[in-house]
Amino acid sequence: MSPFRSVVTSLLAIGIAGAAGGQATRSDTPPARIEVPKVERAGVWQPTAGGTQVPLWPATVALAPPDSGDHPEATGNGSPLVGGKKWHWASYVTRPTMTLYKPKGRNTGTTILVLPGGGFYAVATDLEGTEICDWVVQQGMTCAMLKYRTPQLWPKENGKQRRPGKLLGLEDAQRAMGLLRLRSGAYGIDPRRIGVMGFSAGAYLAANISNTVARSYPPADAADKQSSRPDFAILAYTARMLDNSKGRNSLELQPWVEISPKAPPTLIIHAMNDKVDDVRQPMAYALALNDAGVAVDMRLYAKGGHAFGMRPTTDPVTREWPGEVRQWLQDRGML
Repeated sequence: MSPFRSVVTSLLAIGIAGAAGGQATRSDTPPARIEVPKVERAGVWQPTAGGTQVPLWPATVALAPPDSGDHPEATGNGSPLVGGKKWHWASYVTRPTMTLYKPKGRNTGTTILVLPGGGFYAVATDLEGTEICDWVVQQGMTCAMLKYRTPQLWPKENGKQRRPGKLLGLEDAQRAMGLLRLRSGAYGIDPRRIGVMGFSAGAYLAANISNTVARSYPPADAADKQSSRPDFAILAYTARMLDNSKGRNSLELQPWVEISPKAPPTLIIHAMNDKVDDVRQPMAYALALNDAGVAVDMRLYAKGGHAFGMRPTTDPVTREWPGEVRQWLQDRGML
């Protein structure tokens, strides 16, 4: 195993899987972690039934590679279990895709671009991807799950983490949004009703794409002339927002977090006992949006931990937050 692959595999095991183990029960005592063997297999991730995987970029477009270079794509499972089941990821992604899932009955015309988490080491393809799309299409919406370029490590300077100058996941999310709008007629969707739903690292991407329209890559075609700003945003257990060097009572954002008064209406979901991404992360972001005049709603739950997706557990958040999203979308005229 190469040194880089060893590092990434270890981070997948410790960082992302540890985050998934942050769930809590009704008791104040953390639950026992049910570890499972971690398995990695070479091969390109394939969608679940009903999904159509679409390349984001023409094959002729040279893309900046992830930190793993031209390492072949691989899939695997993390540990511990989430909601009593394994969760799976894709990594070493050099050619990003979006996978489309269409509603089988009523079609509202609304679309959600789902941005899975994974700490920018991998993409949590089922827990925060295809399982979310299952719910989205049941509500009469089209779902597009983004498999973005990973891994991309965030460097440190003077012991402090900083955002990469070119964030590959953001480029891929902007490209996907442009494609959805350009092809809206072919996909049977309304180009003015396309939102994002992000989880953890993906929630950071959802915030980033909400607050900037500048692209860090040269336009490839007409898709890159479309607006990349979503029409609404939903963030679950968001990350990398808060400058926690300022002290426990500070809600100051990191210097790389942009806030625009043109950001779309935003719904934030978080658990107070999230040990991976402190509840002050979304609080800081929500207050900044509010100060900029952006409509923002928060749904905070006492327990739930981190990386619960839509898998029901004993924690109320895991069973209730999808209904909160549905009601919020109805209130916004999206359903």
